[in-house]
Amino acid sequence: MVQDVLSPATDRARATLLCLAAGDALGMPSQTLPREVIRARYGRITTFVAPFADHPVSHGLRAGQVTDDTEQTLLLAHRLLAAPDRFDARGWSRDLLAWERDVRARGLRDLLGPSSRAALDAMLAGTPVSETGRNGTTNGAAMRIAPAGIATPHGDVGRLVDHVTETCQVTHNTGEAIAAAAAVAMVVSLGIDGASFEQAVPRALQAAMLGQKRGHATGHGDVAGRIRAALDLAASGATEEVFAATVGTSVASAQSVAAAFGLVRMAGGAPWGAALIAANIGDDTDTIGAIAGAMAGACCGSQGVPPEVRATLMAENCLPIDALAADLVALRMRRGAAPGFPAESAS
Repeated sequence: MVQDVLSPATDRARATLLCLAAGDALGMPSQTLPREVIRARYGRITTFVAPFADHPVSHGLRAGQVTDDTEQTLLLAHRLLAAPDRFDARGWSRDLLAWERDVRARGLRDLLGPSSRAALDAMLAGTPVSETGRNGTTNGAAMRIAPAGIATPHGDVGRLVDHVTETCQVTHNTGEAIAAAAAVAMVVSLGIDGASFEQAVPRALQAAMLGQKRGHATGHGDVAGRIRAALDLAASGATEEVFAATVGTSVASAQSVAAAFGLVRMAGGAPWGAALIAANIGDDTDTIGAIAGAMAGACCGSQGVPPEVRATLMAENCLPIDALAADLVALRMRRGAAPGFPAESAS
């Protein structure tokens, strides 16, 4: 099998993208829905299912198909590889606009999120790129940040946060969004080098605190605190209902990203387990599942992906995951990543 000849880093990079797609597709039919509606429509989601007829967002998709979370993640991966030495913000803006045109042409409803749409409209109206994302506090940056985590070594936290900030600037140039994306990227980066999720948490909180100081001081002012609280609640044995009501599962970065961290802990670090909880938790289920899946996948590798999950995702979508994972790891090596994960670096 292909996985037998992959380097450990490439295996984990592939699992990052694959588990992100799995969490996205699993949460696709339940996105935007309250928990009680999910139960009424689907019972408990335990595998890929199709959305009900005329779903407000997912109408037209089949069971196992991904949404904007995965598509924009792969789009960002291509952008990072196209300009590896300096992030091309204007090129990224063009990428997002072209992506939305394609989505509309396919007759789908899962378009750009509110922060991204407002920012790109402002850019088209002549607002400088440095200002377009000043109100973007939603989770669009965090949901697609995994490729930056794969491609960026974790040794220098400031450098990693710099790379995250560059990708956020156009649409999510706020302390809340950058902090959330930085935390996710750090978990992914550490996971690529062999860290477990629990080993990665302290450095993720450090990255969030540094990211909070970047961009415009808009939105929630302590994303690291929100993540820490969600992790503590998850460890306490709280039910999914209590967890969702306390942490929040909306599109706000401070809620959904914190929730994703908590769900990975609730699932014991298992990507599929975290995705299953996310699919049933209510509201922004696909994005929470995608973020949780990316972090858990990076820290588990391919062993955390059931073979039937990969088979379904590849059959239902066009996902160039293997090639992108290898290329992103190659970029990581160019940027000076050292092989392996020293245990003390997570403390």
